[in-house]
Amino acid sequence: MFTRAAARSLAAPSSRLFSSSAARLHKVAVLGAGGGIGQPLSLLLKSDPLVTSLSLYDIRGAPGVAADVSHVDTGSEVTGYAADQLDQALEGVKVVVIPAGVPRKPGMSRDDLFNTNASIVRDLAAAVARISPEAHILVISNPVNSTVPIVAGTLEKAGVFDPRRVFGVTTLDVVRARRFLSEAVGTSPKNTGVTVVGGHSGPTIVPLLSQTEWGKQVTGESWKKLVHRIQFGGDEVVKAKDGAGSATLSMAYAGANFTNHLLRGLSGEKGVIAPTFVKNPLYADQGIDFFSSPVELGVNGVEKIHPIGTISADEQALLDACLPELKKNIEKGKAFVA
Repeated sequence: MFTRAAARSLAAPSSRLFSSSAARLHKVAVLGAGGGIGQPLSLLLKSDPLVTSLSLYDIRGAPGVAADVSHVDTGSEVTGYAADQLDQALEGVKVVVIPAGVPRKPGMSRDDLFNTNASIVRDLAAAVARISPEAHILVISNPVNSTVPIVAGTLEKAGVFDPRRVFGVTTLDVVRARRFLSEAVGTSPKNTGVTVVGGHSGPTIVPLLSQTEWGKQVTGESWKKLVHRIQFGGDEVVKAKDGAGSATLSMAYAGANFTNHLLRGLSGEKGVIAPTFVKNPLYADQGIDFFSSPVELGVNGVEKIHPIGTISADEQALLDACLPELKKNIEKGKAFVA
């Protein structure tokens, strides 16, 4: 059953995050390595034994971050690249993680980020298409519901789009769901797996609490509050940082978590399943061709897209609210690169 497998995968102990079970190692690039997400993400990836080397790129600060991270006593090599060295940073890269862009500030929605981040992501994707067209691209830059279609459209224009290799990182929604649910029911997060589907902003985030033993215990007003907190958890961080940024540390953790899942799949490990926002047929007949659902990861990237499974009436209502909003977000990204 995919739901149980996904729960086991995402609820594994923290030591599982950096699995060393596979022999193959990979070169990973972080584009936006000097930022609030990029720096801790680079540190976490330096700690992953599946990473052979790290290429750290940003318009400012990446060589310094690389020098700092390179002192960590793990086996991977780290190289920093300046603003005019993007092509060099991408040479020979197997996985490209993109956290580049501006963070949210109080009062901003993810859509408010669109005008700035859309062009950044487009230009980075164009460089990947030129230099490493077979690389797997992990998009963190918000709004993910729109930036992933931008990356796909940019690669398509260049004639190198492979839907198995482009991912929107929605893992933070899963991480939050596990943490918040564990707080609500008094259990350990590592034993509290939750599948989250849909997209990666507000009402497009649909936690499937009914598919977990612990989630079924939360009902009524408590369920509504928990769902709202999972959907809008990012607002808590933006408000608490009081203008100094958004969720950077937890996003870096989530980004490293998903990167490790992908690297395990690329290394040949079987049964690696995680929700991620990809080219997805589940709701394509409604004009929604990108969607986050549990995806089995393998040597080609996306190996199998699982359906969302049985859901409750309340979750169906969440999904019904998600789909039209998600469709608008996707169309906005597509229009940008049309």
